[in-house]
Amino acid sequence: MTTFSEIKPEEFDHSPFKLIGKDWMLITAEKEGKLNTMTASWGGFGVMWAKNVAYIVIRPQRYTKEFIDTSDTFSLTFFDESFRKTLSYLGTKSGRDEDKIKNSNLTVLHTDTVPYFEEANIAILCKKLYAQEYKPECFVAQELNEQWYPDVDHHTLYIAEVTKILVKR
Repeated sequence: MTTFSEIKPEEFDHSPFKLIGKDWMLITAEKEGKLNTMTASWGGFGVMWAKNVAYIVIRPQRYTKEFIDTSDTFSLTFFDESFRKTLSYLGTKSGRDEDKIKNSNLTVLHTDTVPYFEEANIAILCKKLYAQEYKPECFVAQELNEQWYPDVDHHTLYIAEVTKILVKR
């Protein structure tokens, strides 16, 4: 069995630009004993309200959004390049239509009731603090609204406290 070690947020020295934008991540949450996950390449890390936070965005049509909305916690997991096809599969299939986690052959673990994946190199456990839907009138750069939301399916922004960072030993 793969083991993880907890590190302090100040010891986390990975580029969020590479991890999220290039390598991608899985956003995973649980509701009523069922898990769902989605692949994401937008988000970030920082400090807000004197807390170490992660922020993610999810479009309304994504099934994972229902899980994030009903749960207080979620995980962000990061994998090495050998999992690229798995992440692509998990980003293109819906958990509404199939048990995509089972079909991906990933192994679910839990720490503090937060689900994440054994095959990941990094698991960041998060507790939701804030959620707000993007609004068209709030875009200062209106061209972004026009480019990314032609179907008016604005993301919901979630800001969450990073409660644990687990790295593979």
